[in-house]
Amino acid sequence: MSKVIVIGGGPAGMMAAYAAAESGHAVTLLEQNEKLGKKLFITGKGRCNLTNASDMEQLFANVVSNRKFLYSAFYSYDNEQVISFFESHGMPTKTERGNRVFPVSDHSSDVIAALSTALRGQHVEVLLHTKVKRLLLEKRDEEKRVIGVELADHTKMHADAVIVATGGISYPSTGATGDGYRMAEESGHKMVSPTPALVPMEMKEPWVRDLQGLSLRNVRVSVTRGKKKLYEDFGEMLFTHFGVSGPLVLSASGCIPAKAFDQELSMTIDLKPALDVEQLDHRILREFDEMKNKQFKNSLGHLLPAKMIPVMIALSGIDPDTKVNEISREQRQNLLHLFKNMPLTITGLRDFKEAIITKGGVSVKDINPSTMESKLVQGLYFCGEVLDLDALTGGYNLQIAWSTGHLAGISVL
Repeated sequence: MSKVIVIGGGPAGMMAAYAAAESGHAVTLLEQNEKLGKKLFITGKGRCNLTNASDMEQLFANVVSNRKFLYSAFYSYDNEQVISFFESHGMPTKTERGNRVFPVSDHSSDVIAALSTALRGQHVEVLLHTKVKRLLLEKRDEEKRVIGVELADHTKMHADAVIVATGGISYPSTGATGDGYRMAEESGHKMVSPTPALVPMEMKEPWVRDLQGLSLRNVRVSVTRGKKKLYEDFGEMLFTHFGVSGPLVLSASGCIPAKAFDQELSMTIDLKPALDVEQLDHRILREFDEMKNKQFKNSLGHLLPAKMIPVMIALSGIDPDTKVNEISREQRQNLLHLFKNMPLTITGLRDFKEAIITKGGVSVKDINPSTMESKLVQGLYFCGEVLDLDALTGGYNLQIAWSTGHLAGISVL
């Protein structure tokens, strides 16, 4: 029986503490906040998309960084086991569009309550308001070993193993400080520079502010740099006062390399992806035919949301008071092109305050993927968002947290 300290009471830390205690170890979980799962509480707009019920192939396909590293973690604790864990601890689940799994109650607090119940059942000691200052290391026969932690108040706590599950630096309001990165670096681990991921984008065009709050469904978004296509997908997006957000945009920010945002990128929106150019032309002609005696500004009601009509008219260059039957073929072709290629200019990403996750972190090259133990320091484990692992939206990032946390917990000797 080893004495284990887990640093961080987020999803990966709670799961690691549970798994280590279930394996027979004496576990103390240290959390600097006043409660466990503070970031988990706001996940999925407070509903908590806790995993994804897709098959294993789909799970791996939605991991962006270092998916091969997750082979052991995903197979040793998969999405079905995660669902079973929560069901067995009194929290029924439901599966929605895109195989996203939520609590039946739609309350993230129930996810935290189930984890807290599990921790109590395994007699995990939970210390809140407890900030770790540094790891305690010693050298034995030229090998470094962790022997505990020193707290911010200079108290030293000794342990046979330490699991670092401090998360990233997104949503700093939840206590994300990057302390885990500092501890990793101080103990000799390489870092991949953290950047915001699954984050909204800022746009150059001032007219996006006129569309603030408008959500577009079933559109196709493409992002390019010069002639190189960096991203393309179909789904839902949202206009904001600074640019764009929503599932499509967040996924794009996770897929496109962070350094690409050092320069302006082009985004185009296909507002009618279900129709090819010819079909859309016929549709526009049909609308125009029915409204031939109306002004152009009153002819787009069946084609566009009301909020978007003034913007599209301005971009088209057609005088809004022009009678529909006076619109030339060339003007109609320009309008058609605009429907299929509405142009935007990405000037950058929002910062960590609005990022769902952090891309980058402790390099997985320094971590044993079969155990989550450091290759450099014996008895030291890392799991969850502190590692250079990230995935797209849909419950995949939390699956990484559960899987890597569980693997770290059961691997402690």
